Amino acid sequence: MLRRIPGALISLSLALFFSACSQRTSGTNTSPAPALAPGPGTSVRFVQASAADVQIPAGGSAEALVRLTIQSGYHVNANPPTFSYLRATEVLVQTGEGVSVGFITYPGPLTKKFSFAEKPLAVYEGEATIKVMLKAIPSATRGARSLPTKVNIQACDDQVCYAPGTLELSIPATIK
Repeated sequence: MLRRIPGALISLSLALFFSACSQRTSGTNTSPAPALAPGPGTSVRFVQASAADVQIPAGGSAEALVRLTIQSGYHVNANPPTFSYLRATEVLVQTGEGVSVGFITYPGPLTKKFSFAEKPLAVYEGEATIKVMLKAIPSATRGARSLPTKVNIQACDDQVCYAPGTLELSIPATIK
């Protein structure tokens, strides 16, 4: 009988320990990061990017438009995002040959409430147009060129977020 008591005490102690470990702790962060979806899916499955041809006068500037088409039922985080832990949508343009980026203007976001966040989030859904101000130096070689561009995104649905991804495209630009 004495041998059963220590075994029972050990079993009871372990049960209490595991029960305590499985309890949620309360913290001050009321908006935890959404869970990443399991599996091979990445955000690029749900978003497409395109750019229209832009005409830039030598010594002048012009606005290039990068359009995002986000599949119905999904969203991407706005720029800037609501929380620092969220990955913002970001456009990166590789310039050269006398062309540079003046500034990039992101569209006004939708503010939407999701189950995984305490506060509403700033997001883009459907179509979003990002404006890229391109400048050409006066001595820029005239003619057509392609400006390699990357769009960093993270798509989410109402429950989970998918692995971040990068969309690659070119902005067709002509120096006049």
